[in-house]
Amino acid sequence: MSQTDTAITGPASQARGRWNATDLGLIAVFAALVAGSALVPGIAANVFGVPITFQTLAVMLTGLMLGPARGFAAVGLYTLLGLAGLPIFSQGRSGLGILAGPSAGYIIAFPLAAALVGWLATVVIRRTTRARALWFFLAATVTSITLVHTLGVLGMALNSKATLGEAFLADLVFYPGDVIKNCLAAVIAVALHRAFPDLLVRRVKRISA
Repeated sequence: MSQTDTAITGPASQARGRWNATDLGLIAVFAALVAGSALVPGIAANVFGVPITFQTLAVMLTGLMLGPARGFAAVGLYTLLGLAGLPIFSQGRSGLGILAGPSAGYIIAFPLAAALVGWLATVVIRRTTRARALWFFLAATVTSITLVHTLGVLGMALNSKATLGEAFLADLVFYPGDVIKNCLAAVIAVALHRAFPDLLVRRVKRISA
């Protein structure tokens, strides 16, 4: 490989393969953000007792700000700490027992959702500078429907011995709130990317180049 090739491919390879102290700090900060969002009292919204919380807002914002890998790492760290016993799930819950409850599917979906919406955010950043708030909102909404709600319904049906139809109807109550939270996540993400483009925008463009 020539020096020219090294100069071209080296920074991109490093950007893809290495996390520096800043990356690790951002992962920790956003994991704390998701944990903090669970401290806001939730509202029990359906017959299975699954609450409406701000966690989905924090999860979507994490993915939109950090991209797929770091977003997954941040929300995955939060999830692992909660399963390990820290009372950082909604309503102060914690431990592996949460996986036997009606919220299990939603919690399992959180890291995957951060990864998916983070990947979609990088696609938006690469392809357009216009109407990013709208595209971020659509990315968060697609992620909510395909991952969070799908796994949430499956978790409620499996752990509550309900039918998929009953779980689906119980899940519908979360949709209006998700629309609002996805709007907020998109608007906040656009504002933060303008203020701090090094978080993801310049990183994505550097790798694409």
